[in-house]
Amino acid sequence: MVILGIDPGIATVGFGVIEAEGANMRYIRHGVITTAAGLRLALRLSQIYYDVLELLDTFKPDQISVEELFFNTNVTTGISVAHGRAAAILAGEERKIPMYEYTPLQVKSAVVGYGRAEKRQVQLMVQRLLKLESVPKPDDAADALAIAITHARNAASLMRGIGGAECSTI
Repeated sequence: MVILGIDPGIATVGFGVIEAEGANMRYIRHGVITTAAGLRLALRLSQIYYDVLELLDTFKPDQISVEELFFNTNVTTGISVAHGRAAAILAGEERKIPMYEYTPLQVKSAVVGYGRAEKRQVQLMVQRLLKLESVPKPDDAADALAIAITHARNAASLMRGIGGAECSTI
């Protein structure tokens, strides 16, 4: 199964593509979609939408995993990220690809084994699990790979009938 992980944003959307068969995972690609700060919101969202469609057409994922939004103190930033997330979700729906969402806590638990893990710990485990020579850069792309790994592990647990972390489909 090919999984596209998405770390949503408005200025930068991270993506990571892996192939998973049971507990085995193979790295395919990672990167970011970036939009210019000076563009109108509608143009930024359009760019994200069409770039995600291009990723879907290129890698033909069987499933998509996306990070749920976590609002801390900056609601304005959260709303911007929500706009970008919606554009990516819409692209997945356009291609009729099943989509699953995971909280940051679920991602850290699935990748590191500890829900309060530091960002660096997650990045090092992504490198190790995918047998990469170095930690994936930029951070948004590493996060997207972690989101894809989370779904791979959750899907493998569900197939074995041992009930992985709960997620919701979008």
